[in-house]
Amino acid sequence: MRLLLVEDDAELSQNLHQQLKKEGFAVDVADNGVDAEFMGDEEPYDAVILDLGLPLRSGMEVLANWRSHNNKVPVIVLTARDAWHERVDGFKAGADDYLGKPFHFEELLVRILALVRRNHNMAGKALTSSGLVLDEERQQVSLESGEPIELTGTEFRLLRYFMLHPDRILTKTQLIEHVYDQDFDKDSNLIEVYVRHLRKKIGKERIVTKRGQGYIFVQNSRL
Repeated sequence: MRLLLVEDDAELSQNLHQQLKKEGFAVDVADNGVDAEFMGDEEPYDAVILDLGLPLRSGMEVLANWRSHNNKVPVIVLTARDAWHERVDGFKAGADDYLGKPFHFEELLVRILALVRRNHNMAGKALTSSGLVLDEERQQVSLESGEPIELTGTEFRLLRYFMLHPDRILTKTQLIEHVYDQDFDKDSNLIEVYVRHLRKKIGKERIVTKRGQGYIFVQNSRL
């Protein structure tokens, strides 16, 4: 999954960036409201972590502008403000969740995962699809037999995105955009390489190639 982290506190931003990458996210960073609004409108993020107290343009204004553009990206608002009416204003502007500073990273992580699953109509603590159960904490996948399979960081990010979008044609560009951050070379053939690796681990029948179009993660691989 690809996240946009919008935070002007350089130390907090760097720490969150590093922790989120360790958890298997591709993360782009903005430190002001103008850049954040542009990036959020231009790039296909799975979720945004948005501070309210930003230079150049407030986070509240950025959020309101996204929603006025019909940008429905899920947004978790971070703020040091405790006034209840400001939380209400955030939800009215279109926030999906709210987290006050200071906070524990583990709580932010749980909220991100829950928000993304809810956005994909996948309730529950574990991500399941096509007989697979993805352990997002250990970055492992369990087969129908219960056997856990170790995944590399890229394999984990790719499989998570496949499992969140079953039975849909996903182009190479889409996969790159959601598995890697903005600095990745979109002409790279690494997606093909990691698809081959995943097929060896979870079964080639689960990932179908649509020649000239992309890949489909088949939700019921027995059909």
